[in-house]
Amino acid sequence: MNVLFATSECAPFVKTGGLGDVVGSLPQALREKNVDARVVLPLYNCVPGNFKEQMKYIDHIYIDMGWRKQYCGIFELNYNNCIYYFIDNKFYFNGDKPYDYIHLDCEKFIFFSKAVLSILPTIGFRPDVINCNDWQTGPIPVFLDTFRDNPFFRGIKTVITIHNLKFQGRWDLKGIKDAMGISDYYFTPDKMEYFKDANLLKGGMVYADKISTVSDTYAVEITTPHYGEGLDSLLRARRGDLVGIVNGISYDDWNPSKDGYITKKYNSRTFKAGKAANKAELQKEMGLPQDPNKMLVGIVSRLTDQKGFDLIAYKLEELCNGGCQIVVLGTGEEQYENLFRHYSWKYSDRFAARITYSNELSHKIYAGCDAFLMPSAFEPCGLSQIISMHYGTIPIVRETGGLRDTVIPYNKYTGDGTGFSFANYNADEMLQCVWNAMDVYYNDKDAWNGLIRQAMAADYSWNVSAEKYIDMYCGLTGLERPKAADLKKN
Repeated sequence: MNVLFATSECAPFVKTGGLGDVVGSLPQALREKNVDARVVLPLYNCVPGNFKEQMKYIDHIYIDMGWRKQYCGIFELNYNNCIYYFIDNKFYFNGDKPYDYIHLDCEKFIFFSKAVLSILPTIGFRPDVINCNDWQTGPIPVFLDTFRDNPFFRGIKTVITIHNLKFQGRWDLKGIKDAMGISDYYFTPDKMEYFKDANLLKGGMVYADKISTVSDTYAVEITTPHYGEGLDSLLRARRGDLVGIVNGISYDDWNPSKDGYITKKYNSRTFKAGKAANKAELQKEMGLPQDPNKMLVGIVSRLTDQKGFDLIAYKLEELCNGGCQIVVLGTGEEQYENLFRHYSWKYSDRFAARITYSNELSHKIYAGCDAFLMPSAFEPCGLSQIISMHYGTIPIVRETGGLRDTVIPYNKYTGDGTGFSFANYNADEMLQCVWNAMDVYYNDKDAWNGLIRQAMAADYSWNVSAEKYIDMYCGLTGLERPKAADLKKN
């Protein structure tokens, strides 16, 4: 089975969010299960030079972009036993970051999408499935429909994976039509037209053979007007082709038993000593009193309304006076950055914020905190709650999207559960959920330690998710599950 992942970002080459993590891990997990999974992405100027030096030039072609032709260089890199193809074009990809203004991004990702299909005969790799990711690759299923008379492309299936429905690649209809250079047939209200604009994600959703998203609950939520971002009617019409698969995390990158960033490594048997040492070091680094008995709550996030920071802001005074310490790491909306700077000054003995991005500090927070707060308004999947559980840091979440699918609420009568959750997007409910967690932490250590063991035992590795992706691909193509010998032939 051959699968090609088309993506606008992929760790470790370029990453701005969860999409980069997913495409950085999932293809390698599939390869371990004997799927010939490869990745194609733009060769941005911001890709680190050490990777560029290892790339091999394959060839170049020219892509029709309206009235002009654009150079398309093709480079290949074998990294961690996975093949990556890079599309080179300095006109589109020479910026210092992957995304710019939406009208520029729409044209450059239309170019990229057309290039993904156009390079296939040149690279000698014919995928059974092209797995597109978010709106940046939405034009691929549309372009594939225009190639249907070409025998090489006949029978290739497409999946479009929605990582966040809020971002859709919507822009001026005439501009997108000119850039795509395809028939007016594709720009009607039942296809790519969207309230007199054009919508690249909508086009991908109309023409893809399957639509997947990153959790079962989110797959249901986006068929409703509240979460559907204007596309809920289309998603309801395609409900039979809509699949939810929870993301995994890399247990190589996120593993307390071998994490090089943390003070003391630990596992599910040694977590008491391990977490105590990491907590003391985190408190010291963040300038908080080193109190082993004080509950330490962590937040690692983009500071935006989507992540529930309006709820946190509303109850921050009560949280700071409620008997716990709080550490925050992230950047985002100015109002929240300034609020957290103020509270770091006002309550320096119980609240500490670092308004920055730090991979190293994020590892220390996951390892050193007792609980992790994530009250999102919506969360397609979420990785932070999965990481925190693997580090024995108990998540406190709102029951939405992937948070609902991954965090099992604590049952005080049976002891079951892996975290604490609340249902409604309400600041009082969030606060009560925090108080419930604190009550268990301070008054029932046996129950709290049981929660840690259960959270650390939960398996959200890519091994589980990869099996579900293979099931989806097999159902789509009619191919049998790949065997060990299949990948060796390639």
